[in-house]
Amino acid sequence: MELLFPLLIVALLVPMFLGVRRQKKELARTTELQESLKVGDRVLTTSGLYGTIVEIDDTTVDLEIAEDVITTWSRAVVRERVADDHFEDADDTTADDATATDVADQHVVEKTDVAPEETAADTERRLNKE
Repeated sequence: MELLFPLLIVALLVPMFLGVRRQKKELARTTELQESLKVGDRVLTTSGLYGTIVEIDDTTVDLEIAEDVITTWSRAVVRERVADDHFEDADDTTADDATATDVADQHVVEKTDVAPEETAADTERRLNKE
């Protein structure tokens, strides 16, 4: 019974220690990434946007997200550097999503075209159950 309190304290402190240690490692990794960024790197932001670095300074980074479309971001939003093959896979997925959306839109249009149009007189008869 006398060991219960010290064991409880240890059980609470160990996860805290491990959490702080993991945070320090993650901060060191992020700092290393931020310092190693250079023009031409392809990156992924924390919001999921893929882009290529075209200009970089102490606090901001300019990303080209499409041909001749450049946006300015804080350096802190760069989550990771991505490989070129991963970058091309993201472009392929976007094209597939657009095709799926087009097919869905066509399906809705077809359903709308098939539905009969109801006139005001038809509606009145239906509601009055004539």
